Amino acid sequence: MTLPVGAGVVVAFDRHTRVVDGGRALVGGFPTRLLRLTPRARKLLVGRTVPVRDRASALLAERLVDRGLAHPVVGSLPAPPDPRYTVVIPVRDRPRQLDRLLSSIGAGPPVIVVDDASHRPAPVAAVAARHGARLVALRANAGPGGARNAGLRLVTTPYVVFADSDIVLDPDTVPTLLRHFTDPRVAMAVPRVTGLTGATTTWIERYENTRSSLDLGAHPAPVRPGTSVSWAPTACAVARVDALRDVGGFDGSMRVGEDVDLCWRLVAAGASVRYEPAVRASHEHRARLGDWFLRKAVYGSGAHPLALRHPAHIAPAVFAPWSAAFAVTLLVQRCWAVPVAGAVLAGVVLRIGRKFDGTRHPYRLAVPLVGNGALATLAQTSALLTRHWWPLTAVGCLVSRRMRRATAVAALADIALEYRGGDGSLDPFRYGVARRLDDLAYGAGVWFSALKGRSTAALRPRVTR
Repeated sequence: MTLPVGAGVVVAFDRHTRVVDGGRALVGGFPTRLLRLTPRARKLLVGRTVPVRDRASALLAERLVDRGLAHPVVGSLPAPPDPRYTVVIPVRDRPRQLDRLLSSIGAGPPVIVVDDASHRPAPVAAVAARHGARLVALRANAGPGGARNAGLRLVTTPYVVFADSDIVLDPDTVPTLLRHFTDPRVAMAVPRVTGLTGATTTWIERYENTRSSLDLGAHPAPVRPGTSVSWAPTACAVARVDALRDVGGFDGSMRVGEDVDLCWRLVAAGASVRYEPAVRASHEHRARLGDWFLRKAVYGSGAHPLALRHPAHIAPAVFAPWSAAFAVTLLVQRCWAVPVAGAVLAGVVLRIGRKFDGTRHPYRLAVPLVGNGALATLAQTSALLTRHWWPLTAVGCLVSRRMRRATAVAALADIALEYRGGDGSLDPFRYGVARRLDDLAYGAGVWFSALKGRSTAALRPRVTR
């Protein structure tokens, strides 16, 4: 990250970053690391922030952001020198939603509406004309990526805003996201996508408001494969036009997963993608159970095309050797399983503690890290049983009591943990039903795509050091 010295930029520690060893070191980032601070660097900290005042503080802030230990406070970033942008809207037969989106955009920026071969193009054209938007009508359906590319080719401003027709933009969303482009390496920035307020009518919509596939959570993050925010939806996104053109835009051959593919290609090209939940875009979630279930299955069907393009990033779970041994040991459910699993964790504590040699309490630092790793392992194993591998799990439950027990514990624990983090708008029973249907639909899509492509790449966990 290149921060302007003296511009008042502030970076704040990530919520998982810990100040340890009496303030002489930081632990956090991805992958987790220990960063020792010199006496001069410690003086630059103000609580859990680093205000950029001079070259030294700019270098420290840059290092913390690059390692995922801290994130820019978006309100402290200046606007880019040339903040002009064009809005590109792919749409197909949604005149009502298009009208609502164009009303939220207003009369400021140029807008390109790409009609992706609507069955009834006249209402879409009428709405675009009423709002003064430029209409591009495609004769053949190109899909979301192809439609966005058609609009991108006509953009002459430095930045482009992609907004799906079922999105509503807040007035400060785009101007705030543009601040991230102070860093010349940032190619794309996305807001938090939440449900439309006051529009909830069904229990499925209430579930989506709590657990939407498009909602990446309440905390800022860099978008990187394998991290807690490994991709970002382009239902609403601000991007640097030249960066998109450098990587060829969206992959027009992909009907689903094209946003994941774009994020990973940008990162592979050395660019940065930022997730900024300080601003939001509202999304009209699907209200009917059948439509919602089908859409979740469609999301899953993108796994195989992504596995062909990004085999290193698409694994349904990623284990270290010790975490794989820990998970397998618990799954066998023998009398010796718990002591052996405990011994595995103890060995990892000793190994990590040695890496913290030189700090005051190296093994005290290692214990919570290993504990978090164990919890992450259990969560990934639970997801394999109930989501990615559920067809195999179902067969196993027919013949194995241990499999039935493990699956029941995984399913109920998952519901309890996820529900606790929700907004309480849906009762636990219906939340649990929706949660399991979500997993069934997504897993079915993954298996469908794997069988169609005659490959298990999207189903195989990865073990890595």
